[in-house]
Amino acid sequence: MAEASPVQLPGIPDSVLLALQDEARLQGGVRLALVGGAVRDALLHHNHRDPWRELPDLDLVVEGSTEALAQGLRQRLGAERVPELRVHGSFGTVEMVLDGVLLDLAQARQERYLAPGDNPVVEPGSLRNDLARRDFTVNAMALVLGVGDAEPELLDLHGGQEDLEARQLNFLHVGSVQDDPTRVVRGARYAARLGFGLAPQALEQVQTTVGAWPWPWRQGDALDRVPPALGTRLRMELELLLGREPWRQALGYLQAWGALPLLDPSLQNDRLLLRRLRWAERLGVPLLSALVAASASSLALAQRLQLPLQQQRWIEERMGFQIWLAEQVLPCSWQDWSAARWTEALESRPWSAEVVALEVALMGPCWRPLLRWWGRWRHVQSPQTARDLIATGLKPGPQLGETLRQLRLQRLEAMR
Repeated sequence: MAEASPVQLPGIPDSVLLALQDEARLQGGVRLALVGGAVRDALLHHNHRDPWRELPDLDLVVEGSTEALAQGLRQRLGAERVPELRVHGSFGTVEMVLDGVLLDLAQARQERYLAPGDNPVVEPGSLRNDLARRDFTVNAMALVLGVGDAEPELLDLHGGQEDLEARQLNFLHVGSVQDDPTRVVRGARYAARLGFGLAPQALEQVQTTVGAWPWPWRQGDALDRVPPALGTRLRMELELLLGREPWRQALGYLQAWGALPLLDPSLQNDRLLLRRLRWAERLGVPLLSALVAASASSLALAQRLQLPLQQQRWIEERMGFQIWLAEQVLPCSWQDWSAARWTEALESRPWSAEVVALEVALMGPCWRPLLRWWGRWRHVQSPQTARDLIATGLKPGPQLGETLRQLRLQRLEAMR
């Protein structure tokens, strides 16, 4: 339904919305609406006394040409008020800055999914169509900007205000997760950020859909058959979750909802998962690579998500590192090894500091001495430099290097 709305956007100059309304009128009454997080957060702030959350940008939907609207604004207001404008014609979107506020304008569209987890077929549509394609009811409301002196109206076609009142996330339709499983990860992000829970029917949809695993790709299949929503789009959502949100709470939600089989079933019952990632954060290990490495099929998952090649190499090298530990270290009395022996064992092989840090973060069987090597022992230097030794008469060459190595090991022998 549409209704008059007193919604205010703290920190957003009135001049921004007024300029947009005026331009919509000059363009012949183009329908223009503020959508997404700005509307949700404004209602939470205004009606439910939530603190205002700063917005990186404002999302607007246009029933018409975004480029014509944006170019009209710039021609009328000048480059001083509109210093940046980037048109993405093939996508029907525009990025622009108006009075210091970043705006994302998108042409109203509708979409349909030909296969579960695949990219949707997108076509121009109405504002109603555009709201119907969104993830949760609380994100499917619009503030329709009035033309001229008309007041903005709140358009809520899917019960978003009721779900805001209940502080819950509700999918728009029964096939939401099957169409795009990244919506589950997005739900965990919103739940952690807003303090919301999943509505009972939404939780049932997650568990039923994930449990049935309806997508055509299975573990072990060729990577070129991975649906985009189980590959690159899933990685992008995880990067946002781990980089911008309270990730401990968000991952806790994914485990509680039974949703981690989207990545790997082994992660679902890993009781140490959050502890492992806390260690990764402390050690400076990229959280997504640590999450992937904690899975039973880490390399396949890294490839499916298209992790950066360097992180894929770390995960692959860790597999070799684990074999070395199992065959060369664990059968020995490694608990009695000195700092010097650990250092010599690690540095005589091609293990990088990043791979050792990954093993420490995931709390492998030797993680304590490995942590000491990573944090202290590898930084220990010989008490004498090459210049010192040359001054005593030692000539440059292999003997000089060996002497420096032995002096360093002697210093390490005295450490714990």
